[in-house]
Order: sequence, then structure tokens, then C-alpha cells
Amino acid sequence: MKEIHITSKEEGQRMDKILGKYLNQAPASFLYKMLRKKNIKLNGKKADGKEKLKDGDIITLYLADDTIDKFQKTEAFPITNKENPGSEHVIGARTRKNRKIEESVGTCELPEIIFENEHILFMNKPAGILSQKASKNDISINEQMIAYCLEKGLVTEEELKIRKPSVTNRLDRNTTGIIAAGISIKGLTFLSELFRNRNLEKYYFTIVKGKMTQPAALKGYLKKDNRTNQVTVKSKKENKDDSYIETIYEPIRYTEQYTLLKVRLVTGKPHQIRAHLAFIGHPILGDEKYGDHKLNLYWKKEAGLTCQLLHSGILIFPELTGEWQSLSGRRFEAPKPKQFLQIEQKIF
Repeated sequence: MKEIHITSKEEGQRMDKILGKYLNQAPASFLYKMLRKKNIKLNGKKADGKEKLKDGDIITLYLADDTIDKFQKTEAFPITNKENPGSEHVIGARTRKNRKIEESVGTCELPEIIFENEHILFMNKPAGILSQKASKNDISINEQMIAYCLEKGLVTEEELKIRKPSVTNRLDRNTTGIIAAGISIKGLTFLSELFRNRNLEKYYFTIVKGKMTQPAALKGYLKKDNRTNQVTVKSKKENKDDSYIETIYEPIRYTEQYTLLKVRLVTGKPHQIRAHLAFIGHPILGDEKYGDHKLNLYWKKEAGLTCQLLHSGILIFPELTGEWQSLSGRRFEAPKPKQFLQIEQKIF
């Protein structure tokens, strides 16, 4: 027999969702069968799995330990050993014993934290790391964040079986800046709704080719090619798969050859800023997919630039009331990467 104790951090989830995370290798049919047979109960009573859970609820699993072990798979979250930087260890492995990580996985350093409380976390993502895994052996900012939460005690290994902190917005692998994550279910729901409803003001900084002297609002349509992982921007909608996009920019500094822009992302589609600016003839420096190849080669030789100079630098909350009032109108900033600042200084 096992008991799952629900706290305020898991509150609001459906019971079947919690069970699906706890027994993450079990088919849904097995879980519903156990509920029907009363082998899984909520607060000592029969449940159908659709119940919204509250702080203090107890789920009891009248299952053999072997059955629970069979249907549980615990993820490992590798972090750098600060006392011995040359080695890594794993948090969250089933054996809970330190072990070497394969070289192909690489070193996973804890992220730079901008803000945290018990519900949400903001990090400054560096270039060259994914927001979330694309394949099994990837280490993403999401895994780094979970490792950080484990180290700080914001989540325990047992809690990871039913609640996993997760990032709520994505940046391209080589785009830097603010990544938001929910630690609790309440935090995840709160941030996800803000991003989905476009209530958060998101500002990026970038250096582009060419002289731009006036602010403007760009509108258009974007089509993604999943095979090439590239997008195409169009002035008019041509078919139902084309997504509406809106990008607002403001020149901060400019020369005859370059412009430093502050960009507000109104809609949030894949590669939107990169493709939209390239579409109007002002590609981002270092952008291999949508940029100017000759210009990129120049800055690679001049400053070692190997990725686009695009930085998610500012996040502003809307006016809020109730339990989130402490975040009402708050502004969070992520410092630009060193290389961005060096190239900015060289140009301007």
C-alpha cells in the first residue's frame, strides 16, 4: 500500500492526472480499472478519477510494491558537482546513487536565477541550450531548472512523481534571456494563462543589418515547415495553416550599417522575430537560418559570433489582484550576454 499526500502545490489537478504521473508507465485502462475496483481510493472513498484535488487530500493505492515499481519510471536530473566541477552526479535516479553522466549528455550547470518564490521561477537562459528536450539524451533548461528546485528544496524527489516543475515559454536554442517556469500547479496554471492570453509584455533586444530610424508595427502571416524547421513570412494569408503574427520594434541606436532594436513580441510564433525582421530586409546578426551569410562570417571572424544576437530582456506583468497582487505591474530584466554587449560596444 502507498499513500499520496496532496499539498497546496499540487492542488487543482485532477486525480487521474496525478495517478498518470505517479504510475507513469501504467496504461490509463489499468488506472481506471483500479479505481472501479476500489484498489485506488480518495480519502478512503471510491473515486472515478475526475475529482479536482485539494490540499490535504490523500490518495491510497492498495497495490503491491512490485506493481507500483513496475509502473514507475523515475527521471534523472544531472547537475554539476560544485565541489568537483569535473564530475557530475544525478538527482532523481531510481538508485539515488551518484553516477557518471555519459559524455554525450554534457555538463548541466544550474541556471542563473532572476526571481523565485514557492510558485514561479524566472531564469536567464544562455545560448546553445534548448528550452525543453528535443530528444531523449538532451539536457535542457527545463532539466536544469528541476535540478535547481531539488537542490533548493522547492521540490522533493517524492513530489516529482506527481508534480514536475516546467517552463511555460520557449526560446530558440541560441536565443538568450528570460525563461519562466511554474514550480507548483498554481504557478504553472497562472503563467500558462498569462502567456496564452498575451497578457505579459515581452521585450527583446537585437542587432540587425541596416539603418532603421523609426518605430513600426509589423503584421503578417507565418507558415512553418516542420521538415526543415524553418518558417516563411507572408504579407497575406494564403491558406488555413498560416498563422497571424505581429511584431513591434523601436530603434534604440543606429549607424549606416546596423541598428540596435527593442522588439515587443505581440504574438509568439516559432522564429517570429528572426523571420519577420529578415522579411523586411533587416536580418539579425549571427542568424544562420534567416540572416546575411557574408555578414555572419565577418562577425564570426571579428568577434567569434556563432549564434543570433537575440535576447529576451524584459518581462512585464499586467495589473493583478488577489493572491498574485505582489506581481502586479512588476518588471523583470535579464542582463544581456557578454558577447552581445561586446559587439554592441564595437558597433555603437
